[in-house]
Amino acid sequence: MLRSIGLYVFASLFFLAGVGHFVIDSFFIDAMPGWVPFRAAIVYLSGVVEMLLAVLLVYKPTRAKAGVWTALFLILVFPVNLYMAFTPSQYDLPAFALWLRLPLQFVLIWWVLKGTKPN
Repeated sequence: MLRSIGLYVFASLFFLAGVGHFVIDSFFIDAMPGWVPFRAAIVYLSGVVEMLLAVLLVYKPTRAKAGVWTALFLILVFPVNLYMAFTPSQYDLPAFALWLRLPLQFVLIWWVLKGTKPN
């Protein structure tokens, strides 16, 4: 029961993060290094991917695979978090918050894998 609640909380937060890619797109675009091409397209595409994965996490037949894909997605976006941590002056966030995001990424990976592990 608790595991299911945790999974639904994770999926809800992940879906909202995907929506954020459209609502505060400038933040996400600025989070990537300037040399990355098609930054806006990448932001919107990753937002769609987050929302899609969130939906697949709550649908039981796709849950386990969606958990693995979500973990892989979180690994793929980790370099952006590193970039932000090493360039804190570019953001209106405290530097410590950008550094706290790094271990949080591993917690999120653990959370989604634990919540989607087949019984």
